[in-house]
Amino acid sequence: MDSKTVNRRNLVPEYIQKLNVYQAGKPATELARERGLTHISKLGSNENPLGPSPFAIRKMTHDLWEVNHYPDMHAFKLKEALSKLYKLKAENIILGNGSEGIMAYIMRAFVRPYEEIVTSENTFIGFYILARSVGATLMTVPLTSDYRYDVKAMASKITEKTKVVYIANPNNPTGTYITRDEFDYLMNYVPEHVLVILDEAYFEFAREFDDYPDSMDYRYDNVITLRTFSKAYGLAGIRCGYGFAHQNLIDNLNKVKLPFEPNIIAQRGALGALKDSPHLERTVKNNRAMYELTFSYLTNNGFKPINSIANFISFKNSCAEACQWMFDKLLDLGVIIRPLSTYEMPEYVRVSIGNEEEMNHFFKSMDTILPEFTERFGRA
Repeated sequence: MDSKTVNRRNLVPEYIQKLNVYQAGKPATELARERGLTHISKLGSNENPLGPSPFAIRKMTHDLWEVNHYPDMHAFKLKEALSKLYKLKAENIILGNGSEGIMAYIMRAFVRPYEEIVTSENTFIGFYILARSVGATLMTVPLTSDYRYDVKAMASKITEKTKVVYIANPNNPTGTYITRDEFDYLMNYVPEHVLVILDEAYFEFAREFDDYPDSMDYRYDNVITLRTFSKAYGLAGIRCGYGFAHQNLIDNLNKVKLPFEPNIIAQRGALGALKDSPHLERTVKNNRAMYELTFSYLTNNGFKPINSIANFISFKNSCAEACQWMFDKLLDLGVIIRPLSTYEMPEYVRVSIGNEEEMNHFFKSMDTILPEFTERFGRA
């Protein structure tokens, strides 16, 4: 019995045994079951509060009658639409189950155990898990004092052992970004054999900023851009992401990509979403307006929110206990936010930007708990 147990353990590589399971934001359905609530504002997962485009819903519901067939393995229509939008060839595009799905392809295709990946601390935890799942060594540097990627420190970490540089731009969970000048500086230090992943999941919210480095303005052979339909397009539930890169990179990713991803409903929903630019504009407009209200509310109540160009705001409390207390008390009132202990930021919480009703629910709930919160924990 004992020997068999040992042998079973030896079947699993040590770097897999050490992995932590990804922890998503708390689902609204789970909160409803636990506490019997009916009025819930889910502000913990950076989702689109306006929902999906009616165009996307129409495409998905119409094509439900085709789910007895496998999807187009090459997603011709969706790639064609993305090609026209971004002026690229279809051969430069890859699709996957969310941008995380494409990250998994990248790890599988290009990274071997013990090769090094350079990135920052306090960035997207899903990437950490994927990198460690192939036995890669993460070489991380701290954020700057204003919560931004330290590109100079990252450049200094690049060696002959480096295989990948990962940049979430804007970063999750801080919402900060590297500028054009910073990106140019970093690329001067990146050798041709190193792959640069630009994770632009929040691109649609960030592109209005003049010094934001839209990766489509660059044509590096060793850079892959990742974007998604989960955030601004409001299609998180169907899992559809896309990537742009040199054809050689795409060809090799396709060798390890599971066939028929994304599924037929995801392909059609994404295609419908791309046709509804007014819905995307309304999403960005709502985000900017509600962001400003939320930032002002937090500032006026003695918090120090991090300046973000995405659809969320993170802010610091005096201690990890204060964050957990705030999270729990807001749950009692039907508001879901996100403690950031899994991002190794235990003294911070993140609130996603919702619609006007959801943000008013957050403000009123915070007003309810703040007197006791301040008495217990003060402010950071």
